[in-house]
Amino acid sequence: MDVLKDEKIINRILTKGVEQILPSPDALRTLLMSGKRINVYQGFDPTAPTLHIGHTVGMRKLEDFRKLGHQVSFVIGDFTARIGDPSDKTSSRVKLTKEQVESNMKTYVDQASHILDIFNKENPVKIVYNGKWLEPLTFGDIIELASLFTVQQMLKRSMFQKRLEEDKPIYLNEFLYPLMQGYDSVMMDIDVEVGGNDQLFNMLAGRDLILNKLHKEKIVLAGKLLSTEDGTKMGKSEGNMITLNDSANDIYGKVMAFTDNQIVIGFEILTSYEMEQVKEISDRLTNGENPIILKKLLAYEVTKDIKSEEEAQKAQQYFENAFQRKGSSERGIYTEGKDYDFPIKEINKENINIVDLIVECGITDSKTHARRLVEQGAVKIDENKISDWNQNISFNIEDKHILKCGRYVYQMIYIPKP
Repeated sequence: MDVLKDEKIINRILTKGVEQILPSPDALRTLLMSGKRINVYQGFDPTAPTLHIGHTVGMRKLEDFRKLGHQVSFVIGDFTARIGDPSDKTSSRVKLTKEQVESNMKTYVDQASHILDIFNKENPVKIVYNGKWLEPLTFGDIIELASLFTVQQMLKRSMFQKRLEEDKPIYLNEFLYPLMQGYDSVMMDIDVEVGGNDQLFNMLAGRDLILNKLHKEKIVLAGKLLSTEDGTKMGKSEGNMITLNDSANDIYGKVMAFTDNQIVIGFEILTSYEMEQVKEISDRLTNGENPIILKKLLAYEVTKDIKSEEEAQKAQQYFENAFQRKGSSERGIYTEGKDYDFPIKEINKENINIVDLIVECGITDSKTHARRLVEQGAVKIDENKISDWNQNISFNIEDKHILKCGRYVYQMIYIPKP
């Protein structure tokens, strides 16, 4: 495939969902306009069996590079996943075995193919495993790589500073992770690395290594992150992710649980909308359009891209039937005496912890996320706010209640007769 200089795609690469480009956007533009076929990659550590929606931000960038005719590599970190990336972590990761990692990554290629045209006949994506070159490294090789970095460099990382302040351990393998990720760039002779902004330190380590080893400049493209209102990143470790294996109904419903502040950034980084269209969404929101309308559009677009248009239509219909008030275009906020059509969930306990209740109702599969919802004041039982995640909820037989998490997610619950 010939290398293209499509201005529209190049501008999209340089602006849409971009946090920063180093050394500069102009450097990347010059490279893309040179006509040279460049090597581009992003790494994905299989620390869980599923990729999540945050990964699609970088995948969209990779797909744009692929459309221009460049060599794109989808790197599965089968070795680095066993080291544990410390990025943005206030405590060390649980160490994974080789067998756990191999099990996790089984369907990664299939999941990524929802966004990336991996098997394109003209310009396919290369699937690469970094264990191929990291596994054979000797202790001498690792010492040589480590000699290129200082402890002071590592300790500048904010999450390490926070751990030191809180007297939490920092393990030596966490210092080695950026070296290993950086070595990926050297072994693949990379020109551009794509990743989330939380990966900036690791990507810059690769930039230093490739300059030292191959005497060339690697460009780093750091993408924007989707975060919650408290600034917490949405991802695997945080337990608040939308996975690429989620059902269409779950994807749609989880997007509908976004806050109003996440609507515009959601259109920018999670959909195929051009920046002009994203601005139109922002203007509509600023001009007072009901956020629920725009959120439904966002949920539809995200579900369509990950699944299909048919499944997105069905998911939207399901949501409207199950969660919105009959015959009303208002926001679905519970009011006594109104007509609702909520799904019913049987709870077979007369006394249950609120965190367990949220998980059992299927609003999230993570107790950490459920606890955070409570701490953020997003959980109510019959309009009574629950502020203590240790609180137990008691029910009388055949009572019916409304569990509300966030602004638009509801669940009718009751206790059946014994």
